[in-house]
Amino acid sequence: MRIVIAEDDALLREGLALLLRAESLDVVATADNPTTFLAAIDTHAPDVAIVDVRMPPTHTDEGIVAAVEARRRQPGLAVLVLSAYVEQAFATDLLARGGAGLGYLLKERVGRVEEFLVALRRVAGGGTAIDPDVVAQLLVRSRPDTRLDRLSPRERDVLALMAEGLGNAAIAERLFVTDGAVHKHIRSIFAKLDLPPTDRTDRRVAAVLHYLDTPTPPP
Repeated sequence: MRIVIAEDDALLREGLALLLRAESLDVVATADNPTTFLAAIDTHAPDVAIVDVRMPPTHTDEGIVAAVEARRRQPGLAVLVLSAYVEQAFATDLLARGGAGLGYLLKERVGRVEEFLVALRRVAGGGTAIDPDVVAQLLVRSRPDTRLDRLSPRERDVLALMAEGLGNAAIAERLFVTDGAVHKHIRSIFAKLDLPPTDRTDRRVAAVLHYLDTPTPPP
């Protein structure tokens, strides 16, 4: 796994590099700004980019913009975005541009090394990894939900775990149900969210995006 890290905090940047190299992962370049990061993408063609949301010069959305540009330059590049706190618009914008090989974690998750490495490998393998805290905070929205009201509490549990990037077997293990039960719940979720089978849309990704974009407001 060849990795490029884009993070302007020198301590976190070098700490990440040391952590990943200790796990025998190949950190081919690090960068502290979007320009250097994109140059590293062009030079090294990594498998995964780990990118901070806020980078110089304005520390607003440079990291997200650079991540989107990196995937344009290298289709199929896996991107794991790190943020100090939930950037709601940035999270949904990045995911809406393509759900395969994408992750969004809070920086505090890096300290939980095993969880961080599991998420990184999931993203590198083409999956998604969304921090549970990101999912929870994205639920607090003012606009009312429509289709999600159709889901049963168990179906919402399944969909929330799908949003974290878990596969059917992992969901079954987490909820103490069978794989068959999870498969049945997912079929029901697709039906209730009006997601018919199609060659043009990944229904699993579409369901997760709908979940993140239109959650039920708190009571």
